[in-house]
Amino acid sequence: MKKFLTEFKEFAVRGNVIDMAVGIVIGGAFSKIVTALVNMVMSVVGLFTSAVNLSELAVTLQRAGEEAPYFSLPYGAFLQSVLEFIILALCVFCALKVINRFKRKKAEEVVEAAAAAEPSKEETLLAEIRDLLKAQAETGK
Repeated sequence: MKKFLTEFKEFAVRGNVIDMAVGIVIGGAFSKIVTALVNMVMSVVGLFTSAVNLSELAVTLQRAGEEAPYFSLPYGAFLQSVLEFIILALCVFCALKVINRFKRKKAEEVVEAAAAAEPSKEETLLAEIRDLLKAQAETGK
């Protein structure tokens, strides 16, 4: 039992598991933001479509002479879900585009800073050794 608990402890405190847990928590919070954004966009879409609720659309077939519907195909719920998915995907795409732009700028700043930094003592010594070896090779020819 002690070995089992030790293995479980090693598993639970691994970096990957903790990173995954943090990702899930942040993903849950981010999903609320995206849902609110989708609701706002759907409200704007509702203005242009005269607030038509697509989820209520359906094809209903009736047999001749009967009042009760024989068959109903509710395709509106599918259309509503597809529209919400497209809006959701667009919102996530735009958010990732902004995030990647910031990451790219940060990476460019790091590269520029590294290029501007002076070489370390080791790099300087290695460059001198390289130059000396080149000079010896040229004089030996």
